[in-house]
Amino acid sequence: MPPSVSSVSADADAFAPGLLVRGVKPPLRLGDFRLIAFDMDSTLITIECLDEIADAAGRKAEVAAITEAAMRGEIADFKESLRRRLAMLQGVGQEHLLRVYRERLRLSPGAAELVYACKAAGLKVLLVSGGFTFFTERLRERLPLDFTRSNRLEIVDGKITGRVLEQSWGSVCDGPMKRQTLLDTCSLIGCEPAQAIAVGDGANDLPMMAAAGLSVAYHAKPKVRAQAMVAINEGGLDRLLELFDQTGPGGEGAAPA
Repeated sequence: MPPSVSSVSADADAFAPGLLVRGVKPPLRLGDFRLIAFDMDSTLITIECLDEIADAAGRKAEVAAITEAAMRGEIADFKESLRRRLAMLQGVGQEHLLRVYRERLRLSPGAAELVYACKAAGLKVLLVSGGFTFFTERLRERLPLDFTRSNRLEIVDGKITGRVLEQSWGSVCDGPMKRQTLLDTCSLIGCEPAQAIAVGDGANDLPMMAAAGLSVAYHAKPKVRAQAMVAINEGGLDRLLELFDQTGPGGEGAAPA
């Protein structure tokens, strides 16, 4: 059974250069897990989509400053930080969203390798983001994602209104909603949260990381690195695979028990 968050020790150990672990003893078995959940911005992809949209409006510096403060945990209410940032984008044309996707959005190094390794081992893949469906839905065309949840921008007459739309689960995918999404997905596929891996970089990822059996900070803010069981500080997302025994039963290519 994967280790629980409660087993995390106070200090992290260097497993390899740029790869720290605490409370876990590699090698682990990838097949012991059933779900991996990724944050999107600055985790599965290299950019903060909202900041790049703001660039089109000539307001990137203002919006990026709020994004940074929120990800560091200095703005405790993610919904408020999102509202403030979106208000600055009112009137920005939908064509700028497509430009960001086509010209600026790139997968993080090792993202595809990690996703495909997890799929080969029988894991389901969840993308849960405080970003927008415009991007998460398109990422489903590039990667074998099983589930996504994110915010839906209101667009009227081809322009961003500065608001998000209500969905069946709510209107804003913040930290508590990320946690609930992870738990709901575990229930849906019939596994325990201890059989889930959660990967993120910002403060709003901490609730879902705390609920998962293995929490992974990827080039993360100090507050997140300090609480994660694994911190990838150098290299790509696929460095997580260094912690797993992929040669025997339950390794890469093996289905979970």
